[in-house]
Amino acid sequence: LGMFSELKFPVPWGHVAAKAWGPSGGHPVLCLHGWLDNANTFDKLIPLLPRDYYYVAMDFSGHGLSSHRPAGSPYHFLDYVTDVRRVAAALQWRRFTLMGHSMGGSVAGMFCFLYPEMVDKLILLENLGFLLDPEDTEAWLKSKRMVIDRLLTLEAKQQAPKARSPEAALQRLLEANRHLTAEGGTILLQRGATETPTG
Repeated sequence: LGMFSELKFPVPWGHVAAKAWGPSGGHPVLCLHGWLDNANTFDKLIPLLPRDYYYVAMDFSGHGLSSHRPAGSPYHFLDYVTDVRRVAAALQWRRFTLMGHSMGGSVAGMFCFLYPEMVDKLILLENLGFLLDPEDTEAWLKSKRMVIDRLLTLEAKQQAPKARSPEAALQRLLEANRHLTAEGGTILLQRGATETPTG
């Protein structure tokens, strides 16, 4: 397990980088590093672990060899959880083990909380996991999981913008915003739409 391969997963702002050890058909383990660290965190540990597992250590966005988010974009904790979901989807992993160190442990804990059906084991190194007030649990889970799932669905459906006539664009805007009047919608479209030769 001293040998590893480099991986890259496309994301809307570039790529998430990772390194992998072991047989790709082995039981999957996703390794999450700590704050200001990178996938090399696991270089000394992985060779000591069972050899029949497939270990993938990802670099969170803005860390290691992963792309930085666009300038001016903050790095929110939930965004790291979303990166884990993206990598799991790219690897086509339906169920896997999560191993997290420090901040990566908190991310792993939150991921387990949001997607328990995807995680068979959670390994925390120098971390307590993710803690939440029991009274808020159900509402928090529902809202955060919905945010991540909607974002990934939108990213998967990305298409070139469709050209519409000014009338059709106004109609679509009014259907999506029932509180708008036709006059208000027309005002918003003056700055919110671009006229092209096809619409």
